[in-house]
Parts: sequence; structure tokens; C-alpha cells
Amino acid sequence: MDRKRILITGAAGFLGSHLCDRFIKEEYEVLAMDNLITGDLKNIEHLFKNPNFNFFEHDVSNFVHVAGKLDYILHFASPASPIDYLKIPIQTLKVGSLGTYHLLGLAKDKGARILVASTSEVYGDPHVHPQTEDYWGNVNPVGPRGVYDEAKRFQEAITMAYHTYHKVQTRIIRIFNTYGPRMRLNDGRVLPAFIGQALRGEDLTIFGDGSQTRSFCYVDDLVEGIYRLLMSDIPDPVNIGNPDEITIKEFAEEIIKLTGTSQTVVYKPLPKDDPTQRQPDITLARKLLNWEPKVSRQEGLKITYEFFKSLPEESLYKKEHNEFKRYIKK
Repeated sequence: MDRKRILITGAAGFLGSHLCDRFIKEEYEVLAMDNLITGDLKNIEHLFKNPNFNFFEHDVSNFVHVAGKLDYILHFASPASPIDYLKIPIQTLKVGSLGTYHLLGLAKDKGARILVASTSEVYGDPHVHPQTEDYWGNVNPVGPRGVYDEAKRFQEAITMAYHTYHKVQTRIIRIFNTYGPRMRLNDGRVLPAFIGQALRGEDLTIFGDGSQTRSFCYVDDLVEGIYRLLMSDIPDPVNIGNPDEITIKEFAEEIIKLTGTSQTVVYKPLPKDDPTQRQPDITLARKLLNWEPKVSRQEGLKITYEFFKSLPEESLYKKEHNEFKRYIKK
């Protein structure tokens, strides 16, 4: 059988590992790549015995070589939460710029189709609501979140340049808040933060007054959207996310109800440049990909909560990212 070969970067991360599962299921040969700064081999260790799965520890900010044919590339390597990219800002910028450059070059050399993982953060703190793909955004390039936001904006620009100038088959997905099993419990994002606090018996911390909104998409729905976009003929950015918008205060109340705990909510100052609204307009995805989310937040949260409850108790108190120290000055 002449299997299709796909390279997935960021493969040991939350989204990357689910993508590895999907393409193994689709009977692809999966080449998984990760430098393990924020990824965890536990997310993909169940695939190691599969003859169609190979893992390579590598930083795509350096030159990327893959022997043999290559049909597709999914570029998902990047820190993805503020606690990550505030601690390793240079690496965040490099993987979005140099990493994307190297992978686009590989796609050009191999004649492969490449999909890059952009983000709703390209919209910044939006003046348009809900956010449509033709909105250019409101981003502070020198603010604390700028290293991530601008890395992704550059990623989109160079990807489109390779498409128009070199005729590389490119796809750009703008991912909105996603959740599900394999998220890091202490990665700083609101959903694992709330569930972790509930499991530890701590009060839930809301930054700001809780009126800011987010729209949460379950990981299986996102993976389906990624698959359909990769197989489409659409080079322009496409939003993939769940438009079911909720305030952070309401979300905290949902978590308390889900966990059956008796915590209260405490408020702290809102971090600089934190978006006040986030909701995808998925008109394009519905029209061009025949895609929309299927898993309700109630259902997805229950699955995710059960995953976090199954983790060893010591993981609830684990301090994140001591391993980052050796990278900070590079």
C-alpha cells in the first residue's frame, strides 16, 4: 500500500497529538516532530508501537530535513498559552517565523501541501464582533502578548507569499479557544486553570470583572475542521471554532456546577491586552467546508473533567516549566 506521508510539527502537544491520532486512523504514515519544550511524550506514547508512526525530536526553528516523499505538512509547533510565551518569547517568535519559513521551504521542495496553525489572536482585542476572516485585527506589537500575536501574523503573511510567489499549496486555519483531554493542567489557560483550582479545593480566579467572553470548541470538532480544510482548495484563512460565546464569569459558574464543589470566585486585575471579546464567525467554514461544531460545551466539559480527574494527584500541584530555564537566554 502506497501510504500518504504527513509531517506533523508540535506533535507531542495537545492539538498535535490528537492530529497524530486522526491521521493514523486515516492510515497515513505519520512523521511526528516536537522539541518537547511544551509537548509531552505521554500524549503520543500509545502510538510508538504503530509501524506507521515515527517521532523525531527536533526544533523546527532550525533547518528541517525529511527523507523521501512527503504529501502533507501540518505546522502546529508553537507555545500556545500566555504562561508559555511570556516565559520563552524569543522561541515563540522564532517558531512562528523561522520555523514557518523552514517548513514552507520543505513543502516547496517536496511538492507537499502545508497547513499552518494560526490563531484568533491575530484579531487582538477586536473592534469587530464576531470576528470575520476579513477583519485585520487590533494587535499591540510591543505588548506582552505581541510575541505570539505577531509571530502568527507573520506566519500568515509568509505562508501567503509562498502560495502566491512559489505556488505552494498552502492552507491557513485560525483556531479559536479549544479544549479537551491532554491539555496541560497548569498551562495557564482559563479552562484547565478553573478545573485545576476546583480539584485542589481553591477558589476560582477571574482576571478582570468576568464580563470578557470566550468561545470554546471541543478538540474533536477542531480536528475535523483541520482535516476538511487540509483537503480543500482554499488558500485564504478560515476560522475554525465554536461560536457559542460565554462570559468568563458564567464559565466559572459552569465549572463549579460541573465539579460539584463549593468554591467561590475571586477577582484579580485583567492582564494587559487581554481580549475582551472572542467569538468566531464561521460562515466560511460552514459554506466552504460544510463544517460546524457538533459537541456541546456541556458534553465536552464532562469528558475533559473526567480526563483531569484521572491524572495522578501529584500533577495537581506540579510546578510548570522548570525545564524552560535552559532555553530562556538562547
